[in-house]
Amino acid sequence: MLKLMQLELKKFHLAGYIRSALIANTCILGLIIIIALGNQSEGVPEFTRYAELLDLLDYLVRATFIIFASVLLCRFIVSEFKSKSINILFMYPIDRKKLMVAKLLVVLLFTFLSIIISEIIITAAVHLLNQFVVIVPDKLSLAVLRQQSVRTLINAVAASFMGLVPLYMGMRKYSVPTTIVTSILIVALLFSNNNGALGSTLGSIALVQIGFAVLGMLVAYAAIRRIEYKDITS
Repeated sequence: MLKLMQLELKKFHLAGYIRSALIANTCILGLIIIIALGNQSEGVPEFTRYAELLDLLDYLVRATFIIFASVLLCRFIVSEFKSKSINILFMYPIDRKKLMVAKLLVVLLFTFLSIIISEIIITAAVHLLNQFVVIVPDKLSLAVLRQQSVRTLINAVAASFMGLVPLYMGMRKYSVPTTIVTSILIVALLFSNNNGALGSTLGSIALVQIGFAVLGMLVAYAAIRRIEYKDITS
């Protein structure tokens, strides 16, 4: 399985996706700084506690990489089925199910690690900048870091499986736009709110996260079963 995953990573040039993830991190950091400094000219800080800023960071990172996961799904799976280039792989003595599992694991692990590493990098960058420009008038305590670390780990696992949900729509007609649009709709549903309070979003409700994560697992299972019984050449 690890060998198959390595072959997938080599075939699709992972370095390009890492660069894209770093660019996304820069954009998220810039957005947070703009939001934080936006009201300071009026003497009203946007964030009074680090926990508030870290909650926003968590939402932005998860939303970004759920959509990013759909791009990976399009490249690793949907596009190959659409162009039927997947048939070339099926000519080799490789179990179809193992091949699909390897592709899904690559997407899952990349999404999970991207969320974890992105939150670490951006949190460190914000903390460093806060020493020179007041982004949040609060100290980053170990208690806040411990609490946020546990939440980040749990949320990253859930978001990684949420990112698989668009595959269901994408595999129906092997449509790249449908896959990406579905992920955007999921993000809009989970992370949008009307009263400006982060805690009021669906993405902050544990049962909703679990439900979408389980749905992602079911979609992955359905995709694996589909290639076992469907004639790809048809």
